[in-house]
Amino acid sequence: LAQSDLSPANCRLLDAGEAALSGAARDGSSVLVLGFESADEPVTDRLERAVGLARSHGGRPGGTSGTEAGPGGDAAVSAWRSAFLRMPYLRDGLARMGAVAETFETAAGWDRIPGLIEAVRGEVGTAALKATGHPATVNCRLTHVYPDGAAPYFTVLAAGRDGDEDALWDELKAVAVEVLHRHGATVTHHHAVGRDHRPGYDRQRPEPFALALRAAKNALDPHGVLNPGVLVD
Repeated sequence: LAQSDLSPANCRLLDAGEAALSGAARDGSSVLVLGFESADEPVTDRLERAVGLARSHGGRPGGTSGTEAGPGGDAAVSAWRSAFLRMPYLRDGLARMGAVAETFETAAGWDRIPGLIEAVRGEVGTAALKATGHPATVNCRLTHVYPDGAAPYFTVLAAGRDGDEDALWDELKAVAVEVLHRHGATVTHHHAVGRDHRPGYDRQRPEPFALALRAAKNALDPHGVLNPGVLVD
C-alpha cells in the first residue's frame, strides 16, 4: 500500500494485541484501518484497489464504503478511534494505580521493521518481567507508512514497583532506546525529541548537524530562552 501510489489518507496497522486492547478485534486478528479522502473526485476506485492489495496479502475486508462490505468493520474502526481518544485518560488512571503505561515511537526502513518489532517486544517484555516479576503487554501499531519505511508505535503496560515507579520507567525506557539504536531505528518519530530522548538523540545525530543547529540557535536565540538544554547545551 505504501508503494502503490494510492496515497491513503489513513493507513494504520494494529497488531493483534493493540486491536484487542482497543476493542477493534478480539479474535486474535490484526486490523488495518484504511481510508481515502478527496474534495473533488470519487475515491471508490482507489479504495477498491487498496482492498485488493490487502486481500492479496491475506487480509479480509471488514466494513467498507464503496466496495465489498463485511461484518463488524465499521464498529472495529469506531472502537479503535474511541480507544485512541480515551488513551491519555486511561494512561493517567493506570499511573495513579502504580502501573507503567508508556508509549514510544520510532521509524526505520522496511528491511529492518520485522526484526525491530520482534526485538522490542521480546527485550522490553523480558526487562519488565525481570524487574517486576509479572509479564508485560507490549503492543505495536504502524501509524505512518512510507515507500521506504514505516513508523512503529509501541504501547507498554507493565506492573509497577511500589514507591519505585520512576526508576522502573527509566529502566524500561533505557532498554527500548538501546533496542532502537541497535536496529538502526530513530529514537523518536514526528513527536520530536525532548529531554527523555536526548541521550539517544546524541548517539544518532551527525556531528555536522549538531554544529549547524547550535550555530542557528546562537544566532536566533542568543540568550537560550527556547527549550534550554533540550537539543543544544
